[in-house]
Amino acid sequence: MSKLKFSTAWKRSTKARKQRRYRFNAPLHLKQKQLHVHLSPDLRKKYGYRNVQARKNDKVKVLRGPFAKKEGKVERINLKKERVFITGIEMIKKDGTKLLVPLHPSNLMIIDLDLNDKKRKHKLESKKKAVESSKDDHKAKTKSNEDKK
Repeated sequence: MSKLKFSTAWKRSTKARKQRRYRFNAPLHLKQKQLHVHLSPDLRKKYGYRNVQARKNDKVKVLRGPFAKKEGKVERINLKKERVFITGIEMIKKDGTKLLVPLHPSNLMIIDLDLNDKKRKHKLESKKKAVESSKDDHKAKTKSNEDKK
């Protein structure tokens, strides 16, 4: 009797064990979504997103742990283990070699986005335009409601 490693029909569970198993056995295209990092408040206002997929060369600030308040660029990302490696945040081994410390994306905040990728830039800009237009529509509606009164 073999159990399926990952179920696409899985909705939710209150059991932590099942939640962990789901995250651990998830395919890479779903693990990628779990690798989103919070945006700084000014970027949040600018683009209308709360979190964004971490990418190489994004400037990041560590919020928690022994490296809190340190900043650096994302050097690499390990999708399988859901970890982010940042330049300047390293451990020194007994033999003197330096090793990058793996950090969980929930403990990070993106300060500056790398917009070299046209696709990513377009996605961020399109949401920004949609948010601005919806705000304008909301202002127009409230103004017309005030005029009616």
